[in-house]
Amino acid sequence: MLIGVPKEIKNHEYRVGLTPTSVREVVAHGHAVLVETNAGAGIGCFDADYVAAGAKIVASPAEIFATADMVVKVKEPQKVEYEQLHKGQLLFTYLHLAPDPQQTAGLMKSGVTAIAYETVTDRNGGLPLLAPMSEVAGRMAAQVAAAALQKANGGSGILMGGVPGVAPAKVVVIGGGVVGINAARIAAGMGADVTILDKNLQRLAYLDDVFGPRIKTQYATIDDTESLVLAADVVVGAVLIPGAAAPKLVKRDQLKRMKPGSVLVDVAIDQGGCFETSHATTHADPIYIIDDIVHYCVANMPGAVARTSTFALNNATLPFTLALADKGWKKACQDDPHLAAGLNVHDGQITYEAVARDLGLDYVPLAKISG
Repeated sequence: MLIGVPKEIKNHEYRVGLTPTSVREVVAHGHAVLVETNAGAGIGCFDADYVAAGAKIVASPAEIFATADMVVKVKEPQKVEYEQLHKGQLLFTYLHLAPDPQQTAGLMKSGVTAIAYETVTDRNGGLPLLAPMSEVAGRMAAQVAAAALQKANGGSGILMGGVPGVAPAKVVVIGGGVVGINAARIAAGMGADVTILDKNLQRLAYLDDVFGPRIKTQYATIDDTESLVLAADVVVGAVLIPGAAAPKLVKRDQLKRMKPGSVLVDVAIDQGGCFETSHATTHADPIYIIDDIVHYCVANMPGAVARTSTFALNNATLPFTLALADKGWKKACQDDPHLAAGLNVHDGQITYEAVARDLGLDYVPLAKISG
């Protein structure tokens, strides 16, 4: 199989679909790899490293999109990219289709088969290809919140960990999953007063066992969520419904009742965001202010720490990349139902139920796909 790795073009996105280490593994399985020139420069991996691993360097992404059997990326294809995809081609990347009707329509029109990292599952019900980036984004959430709290950035001027005689910031994390636990860990490590909200009692018990008295846990009723949010200095949105649009848990009318200069970090922004006032931002212009509340809603947070993120992502994606290349997508999905859960689009059809539901489109299960 011919595998193509284009350079990412999303704003301030420095990650890359395959590292030279991954390329070497793919080539050892008998496949060929095309890599766009400078695709890995943002993670300190240069064309010579890819050539040494067995890849061919091409000057333009057009050759990759025109000839590759499988395109491996990190972020969802931008308009100029999905317009170059074609029927019979396989796309393996993050997609986040539920809040993105334009991209969904473009992928359907192209006829491509698209497998989304974020909906591939594991035997424990986890999301193994989303987890490493959730870990990164969660840990970053505390860092960016601490910076956003600074007065010069529009924040309230509170130091995350406080100092002797002055209370630390109150941090509320909505969602106790991978993002939430990592955000809470770093915020607590910085000395903040941290509370995690979740509706899963088993998860809350687990978090209580792991963190003990360092972090508080609270069942996420409407009343308790509102009470904690209104008293918070930082709120981290870390709620995920796999493949579906994120629920809006903090409403616009609540902003005026929050403390001026408080910070909202919406890590769920890839799936539309869990704050009603959220809209996606970029690393070039990451924050905006509504009703004196600072919003940080960067849609590719891990791209800021591209080297760590890329190697962590490749550790998770490489076995699936090899399975797809070795077997083709049909056989690979037949052999592994967890990989099959990643199939979102095939030949103009939506094959992931939550995406179809959220976008009002017809859903076609994998079992009904022919050809």
